[in-house]
Amino acid sequence: MLDINEIRKNPELIRLALLKRLDEVDFRDLLGWDEQRRSLISRTESLKARRNSVSAEIPQRKKQGEDVQELINEMKQVSNEIKTFDTELSSIEKDIKSFLDGLPNVPDDDVPGGGKEYNVELHKWGKKPQFPFEPRDHVDLVTSLGLIDYERGVKMGGKGFWLYKGNGALLEWALLNYFIREHSADGYEFVLPPHILSYQCGYTAGHFPKFQDDIFLLAQRDDEQVSFLLPTAETALINFHRDEIIDEDRLPLKYFSYTPCYRREAGSYRAQERGMIRGHQFNKVEMFQLTQPERSGQAFNELVEKAEGLLKGLGLHYRLSKLAAKDCGVAAAKTLDIEVWIPSMDDYKEVSSVSNTREYQSRRGNIRFKRKETRKNEYIHALNASGMATSRIFPAILEQYQQEDGSVLVPEVLKEFIGQDRLLPTA
Repeated sequence: MLDINEIRKNPELIRLALLKRLDEVDFRDLLGWDEQRRSLISRTESLKARRNSVSAEIPQRKKQGEDVQELINEMKQVSNEIKTFDTELSSIEKDIKSFLDGLPNVPDDDVPGGGKEYNVELHKWGKKPQFPFEPRDHVDLVTSLGLIDYERGVKMGGKGFWLYKGNGALLEWALLNYFIREHSADGYEFVLPPHILSYQCGYTAGHFPKFQDDIFLLAQRDDEQVSFLLPTAETALINFHRDEIIDEDRLPLKYFSYTPCYRREAGSYRAQERGMIRGHQFNKVEMFQLTQPERSGQAFNELVEKAEGLLKGLGLHYRLSKLAAKDCGVAAAKTLDIEVWIPSMDDYKEVSSVSNTREYQSRRGNIRFKRKETRKNEYIHALNASGMATSRIFPAILEQYQQEDGSVLVPEVLKEFIGQDRLLPTA
C-alpha cells in the first residue's frame, strides 16, 4: 500500500512514476476525499472537545443552581453532529482505502517503464551447451528415463499436473535438499508454513482485493471466510510478523521456506510450454528478508547473489534480467529475474524472481520496527527471492546435461542426494 501522505505531498511525482506500469493514473478523487477526511476529522475533534468541556461544566452548574437544560439540548445536538460526521468519515475512509488497495507499488527510479519488451538483460553466466547429436526435449527425456508420468498426473489432477516417480522423485528431492542445505549454511531460518491461508495473508502480500486471477480460492460452507491455496511461500512469510513491532537489534530477519506452490495460471498455455514449464502445482524454496530501509539495497544484492550461486552450483547456463515496470509483480518496486536456458525452446525461462517490495507489503500488514536511536516505529522493508523453483530447473538439467546415448549426467552438487552419476533410460 502506498503512503497517502507521500501522494499528498508529491502527487505529480508519484503519478509519473506509476505511469511506468499503469496506463492511467488520476489522484483527483483520492486527494478530494483526503481533503474531506481531514476537514471532517478537524470538525469532529472540535465538537468532541466542546462536548467534553461542556459535559464537565454541567454538574458544576447544577450544583450552583443554574438551569442547564439549554446546555443539555446543545450537547444532544453536538452528539448528533458527531455521529453524522463519523458516518461520513467512515464512508470516505473506505473510499480512500479501496483506491489505495488498487494501486501497485511505485517502481524504483532505475526500473524501465513499459512491458516485458523493455526488460533489460544484465549479464549471462556459462555457455550454451553444444550437442554433436540431435538433442531431445525434456518431455521425451523424462519419458525415456522414467522420471515423470504425465498421463497419470492428468488423470489425478487434470491438465497442468504431473507425477514424479523413481529417479524423477529423487532428482526433485535432491534439488530441494541442495537448496535447503545452502540456505541453512548461510544462516537463514527454515520455516514450513500452512498451505491454506486466510484473506488477510493475501491482502498483506498484495494479491487481494484486485489481483487474484492466478490464485485457487477455497469455498467455505458459511461463506464468512475467504481462504486460498498458497501460490508462493512469500505470501505466508510476509505475514510471519504481521501486526508486530520488531526491535532493530533483531534485524535483518532472514527466512527460507519449502512449499508446493498452487497457481491457476489463468490464460491460455502456449504450445511450446509443454511438460513442466507451466503447471498448477510445483515445488519451490523461497528466501525472505525483513530489514531497515537503508539496508534493503544491500539485502537485495545478497538475495540476487545467493540465487545466482544456486544455478552456478548446478552448472546451468542462465541470464540475469531487470524487469520493466509492467512485468513486475504488483507489490514489487524492483525485480530481477534469473532465467535458465532451455535448449529445446531456444529461450530462457524464469526460475527465480528477486524482488524488493520496500514498505508496500509492510504497510498492508502493519509490520514495523523500533528504531534504536529514536525509539520511533518505522515501516520495515520486505524482500523475497525464489531459491528456487524446481519445475524449470528440472527440465533445464535434463536438456543441458543430456548425452548421445539418451542418459543424463547428474550435476556434481546433486550426486550425494541421488547416489548416481547419471540417469539411464528405462527402456
